[in-house]
Amino acid sequence: MSRPWHAMYDPGVAAEVPLEARTLVDFLSAAAREHADRPALFFRNRTLTYRALERDVRRLAAALAGLGVEPGTRVAIQMPNLPQFVIGFYATLRLGAIPVLTNPVYTPREIEHQWTDADCRVALLMDYIYTDRVRAIRDQLAVDHYVVASIPEYLAFPLNRLAPLQLRRAEPRLIAPVPNDPGVHRFRRLVAGAGSAEPPAAPIGMDDVATLLYTGGTTGVSKGAMLTHRNLSGNVQQLRAWFPDVVPGQEVILGALPFFHSFGLTVVLNFAMSAAAAIVLEPNPRDIPRIVADTEKRRITLFPAVPAQYNAINQYPAIRRHDLTSIKACNSGSAPLPGDVLHRFEELTGATISEGYGLTETSPVTHSNPLKTKRKVGSIGVPLPSTDARIVDMETGEQPLPPNAVGELVVRGPQIMKGYWRRPEATADMIKAGWLHTGDLARMDEDGFFFIEGRKKDMILCSGYNVYPDEIDRVLVSHPAVIEAATIGLPDPKRGETVKSFVVLHPGQHATADELITYCRENLAPYKIPRAIEFRRELPKSSVLKILRRTLRDEEMRKREAGDGRRETDA
Repeated sequence: MSRPWHAMYDPGVAAEVPLEARTLVDFLSAAAREHADRPALFFRNRTLTYRALERDVRRLAAALAGLGVEPGTRVAIQMPNLPQFVIGFYATLRLGAIPVLTNPVYTPREIEHQWTDADCRVALLMDYIYTDRVRAIRDQLAVDHYVVASIPEYLAFPLNRLAPLQLRRAEPRLIAPVPNDPGVHRFRRLVAGAGSAEPPAAPIGMDDVATLLYTGGTTGVSKGAMLTHRNLSGNVQQLRAWFPDVVPGQEVILGALPFFHSFGLTVVLNFAMSAAAAIVLEPNPRDIPRIVADTEKRRITLFPAVPAQYNAINQYPAIRRHDLTSIKACNSGSAPLPGDVLHRFEELTGATISEGYGLTETSPVTHSNPLKTKRKVGSIGVPLPSTDARIVDMETGEQPLPPNAVGELVVRGPQIMKGYWRRPEATADMIKAGWLHTGDLARMDEDGFFFIEGRKKDMILCSGYNVYPDEIDRVLVSHPAVIEAATIGLPDPKRGETVKSFVVLHPGQHATADELITYCRENLAPYKIPRAIEFRRELPKSSVLKILRRTLRDEEMRKREAGDGRRETDA
């Protein structure tokens, strides 16, 4: 097949990466061996070197083995970005067990589904999660042991004494007393109590499942994507080849992307271990003042983030008083990055943002924009080394389409998941003849750059025409008054579906629905123009700050069922 994107690669980036058989555990072991005294984790006033991190991983692994964890055991990990997450993740891997990464904000119903589906037998979680959500459903879970962590236990004096009061006052609270229930163990005590004990040696194969990441919960029952060591390690090695200027043992990376999500897991955590980089842990990805202050204080060099974070930093009132020029490279993903947000952040920092693309099922990165040569703002870039991609027709999913034709994006490469946990039918629907069908509508131009037009499930059919919400959103956010937009399709008896957009305005800006519709009329074909615009103070977002169109659509359908005839209002 033709691969025009290879000509777009930065100098020194090869078309193929000779992937080494290195597990995720090997990354940490090498970093601890070669950069033992370099910082591995910065967490507020505490620094863990790679020597200390590897020591605590070994100790916890020994303790978990004593609780019955062995190769193949599923171990739930439900924590924000804390030292305990990193230690628990690699300790589990070291035993050949499988971490099941769980969103810290999940409700009891969601926890029960995920842990039951994965058949988790051990859980590593926060004290407030156990007390407030998990304890009440213990009878419904197969978990035998709960290893409970607390935020202050990895802080240094005096914060370890001062933090509990602040955490108790937080809403929701971020610390809680833990009752002495059977099978409950304190994280820090387990680590300290292991002493010099060595965990049992566990053979780890490259094709062994390294983690289960659940996906699809917003559109149906969530499924566990089985990502192997070959998948995750291979994706890290592809990214290392894509960013050849990374200096082992010298980089400092922002750790604000949640590690339970594939973006944060690969692009921050595993990437950092592979390069012996220091991670600045940020448990709250929405805490922009803290992220800005830590970027300046720790002299962060690598800055992975999502568009909402870049935008929030641009809008931060005190941003001009902070020196962010230590940043040299940025990754953006998870959602489209508006051009004005990209240019504003680059102007503030002097760094270059490489917008990319991926899915949980692809470990996650498949595409990225070059950093040094040709870059196309608004594009997800080109396929990474050792990755193929093409656009196929939506009817059969088999016929490749010519440049600039819109169809479904399909990809293949070493980062493609093994399949869905215990769901062979869903796996067969997703992976066909080695190609993973992303469900995203896209086009490829003559240079091999790919552009996302929207999700197949989000596509709106208006009077027989295909309307792509992402295209409308891009037009709306290009208006000077608009900071965010989300477009959905709603049932319409005449047109099949009609277009409605939700917008958030920049602070201090004013616009009317008529003004924005007129603006859309100047930039879009008539059938694409929103028939209604509703102004919001904020849009619903996931824990990784992705706008949730499904939530907006559900709200609208409930309003219709209730007979709410409320009209959209001007801001």
